[in-house]
Amino acid sequence: MNGRAPLAGVRVIDFTQYIAGPGATSVLADLGADVIKVEPLSGEATRHLGSFGLGMFHAYNRAKRSVALDLSDERARTVAADLIATSDVVVQNLRPGAMDRMGLGAERMRQSNPSLVYVSISGFGEHGSDAKRAGLDIAAQAESGIMSITGEADGEPQRVGFAVVDVATAHAAAQAILAALFHRERGGEPADIQVSLIESAINIQAANVVEYFGTGVTPRRSGNGQPGAAPAADLIRTSDGHVVLSAYTTPHWATLCQIIGRPDLIDDPRLNSIEARLEHRAFMHEVLDAAFSGMTSEECVAWLAGHGLVAGAVRDYAQMAEAPTVRQLGVLPEIEQRDGGGPGRYVRLPYRMSILDDALGARSAPQVGEHTASVLTELGLDRPRITELTRAGVVADPAHAVEAIDDEPDESRVI
Repeated sequence: MNGRAPLAGVRVIDFTQYIAGPGATSVLADLGADVIKVEPLSGEATRHLGSFGLGMFHAYNRAKRSVALDLSDERARTVAADLIATSDVVVQNLRPGAMDRMGLGAERMRQSNPSLVYVSISGFGEHGSDAKRAGLDIAAQAESGIMSITGEADGEPQRVGFAVVDVATAHAAAQAILAALFHRERGGEPADIQVSLIESAINIQAANVVEYFGTGVTPRRSGNGQPGAAPAADLIRTSDGHVVLSAYTTPHWATLCQIIGRPDLIDDPRLNSIEARLEHRAFMHEVLDAAFSGMTSEECVAWLAGHGLVAGAVRDYAQMAEAPTVRQLGVLPEIEQRDGGGPGRYVRLPYRMSILDDALGARSAPQVGEHTASVLTELGLDRPRITELTRAGVVADPAHAVEAIDDEPDESRVI
């Protein structure tokens, strides 16, 4: 590992799939940890879910090593336990109780590794009536209130267009792991960490939730505009698309009226206060759409920003990827290409550190079981034992399996 990396020397064993768990361990890998991903012999589920699944897999499994184990076999569970015994952190998102039933739970693993940080990610927590429910992002969006405030005022509830709860959970888990490692390094006891999608979903809505408790008024869908201010996140038409605009404070509204050539609107009783603009939002949109309809979105943003107002062009992914700021910041660097393809770019961490090599994360996701042989060798297993486990279907390592077959006489081959 890169010695300059903040987490160089930290080993993480990753028993997770999909986004929340792999996303958390991906952060650790990008910070220099040695993340060993334990997969079923056929690979984690997202490898087999078409382009959507592969997008998940490649996004959140870069810079990891893959070990393929059949955890239904006691011999594989022994290998897993040996891996955990050499590690700093375990992250798992199996159903509550599954790791304990396999003999891989925190209490038992600390018998051989007392300093282990143990992380469990679930849909609805590990305790309570919903502990055994399967949990995915969409269920948490629905039950946390996110969908109730997303969409047009007269339309149906809508989900956020990406797995926002999964991603929030991933970053929450990574934050907790870093805190636990820091605590341990200062002489503190090892931590058990429990993170759930439903708790993360509620947490990221803290401002809305606290407003609800303060007012007693249940928030409702209001489309793109903020329900309590205008213009605030309002969608305005331009000649080639849309921009979002916020200019709801008195000085900003006055500036906006001046630059569009409508100073009369500053004192117009229909628009001269936030409350008035909320009541007459449709009229406000007519005025603003007319003012900006002759400008492109990029021209509009540059003009508004030049007058100190907040605006953003609504971009699709192709436009976002080529936007000057995104390119200048290097948000989407190129990634090494490997056999079997994979995307040519990746999304790096959203921050930079003077002690972090920016290129550390530019390593592609592993093939299924790509590192099984090398990791088992590190555990002290010799080649005959690894070959035996591979042939028995306990572990999977295609490269090693080929080597093993090549060592056999021709008559042993099945053609």
